[in-house]
Amino acid sequence: MFQILARRFLEVVIFLLAVSFISFAFARMAPGDPVLSILRVDDVSVTKEQVEALREELGFNDPLLTQYGRWLADFVQLDFGKSYLTNQPVMEMVIGRLPATLELAIGSLIVMLAVAIPLGSLAALYRGSWIDQISRAVSLLGAAVPSFWMALIFIDLFAVRWGVLPPMGRDGFVSAILPSITLGLAITSVYVRLLRSSLLDSLSSEFIRAARSRGLTEMHIFFTHAFRHSLPPVITVFGVSLGSLIGGVVVIEVIFAYPGIGKLVVDSIRARDYPVIQGYILVMAVIVFLVNSAVDLSYRYLNPELRLQERKSS
Repeated sequence: MFQILARRFLEVVIFLLAVSFISFAFARMAPGDPVLSILRVDDVSVTKEQVEALREELGFNDPLLTQYGRWLADFVQLDFGKSYLTNQPVMEMVIGRLPATLELAIGSLIVMLAVAIPLGSLAALYRGSWIDQISRAVSLLGAAVPSFWMALIFIDLFAVRWGVLPPMGRDGFVSAILPSITLGLAITSVYVRLLRSSLLDSLSSEFIRAARSRGLTEMHIFFTHAFRHSLPPVITVFGVSLGSLIGGVVVIEVIFAYPGIGKLVVDSIRARDYPVIQGYILVMAVIVFLVNSAVDLSYRYLNPELRLQERKSS
C-alpha cells in the first residue's frame, strides 16, 4: 500500500510540473500583452514609459525560465499570485467560482445518467425493437448537434418563446436547468451507444448463460450480473472524456452567462490575465487526476477478475 501511495504522489508531482510548465509557456507565447489591458491603452494619458515600467515591474522582460521559476517558488508555498486586473488572490477567485461550475457538471451528469442508463439498457434488452431504434436516433442526433447550437435552440424555445426558464445568469436552481440539460444531452449519445454495446456483450457471455441455467429471473440476472459487468468500459470512457466535459462546461457557461470558473477563465484569456489562467489550469488538472484515480480504484470493486489477479500476484 505504501508503494502505491508513493507512486501516486510521484505521479501527481510530475503531472503538475508538466502541466504547469506547458500552460505557463503557451500562455506567454500567445499574442497579446496583459500590460496593455491593465493600463487600458485606449486612455490617452498612458505613456510608453508607463507601459515599459509596468512590464519590468511584473517581470515580463525576464527569460521564460526565470519567470516560471519565480512562479513555481510561490506555487510551492500555495501562493497562486493575484489577478493583474482585479488584484484579488487567484485561489479566492477560482474557489469562489468553482461551486457554480460543479452545479452544472453534476446537473449534466444527472441528466446524462437519467437518459443514458434507461435508454441504453432498454436498447440492449430489446435489441432491434422500436426502443433500440430510438436509442440509435438519440445517439446520432447527440453526436451530430454541437452543444452551443443546442444551447441557442433551448434558449430560443424555453426562454424567449415560452418564457418558462431564465436564459442566463445564476439565480437559484431554475437557472441551472437549461445549461445542465444542454450539456447533459450533448454527452449522452456516447454513453447510450457504449452501454448498449457493453450490455449486449455481457448478456451473451458464458456466466449469463450459467446464471439462466440455475433458474434465475431475467431481471435478477440483468441487474446483479450483466449490468455490473458492463460498467467498467463506461467508467473508463468517462474518465477519458472528463476533459471534454470540462470544455463543454466552459462553452455552456459563456453562452448562458453562468458565473462559473469556465466563464472566469474565458474572460481572463481575453485580458491575458496569466495568474488566473494558470490557477484554472492547475485546479482542473488536479480534478481530472483525482477523477481518473477514482476510476482506477473503482475497477477493483466492479471487476472481480482484477481483484483475483492482485491476490494471486501478492
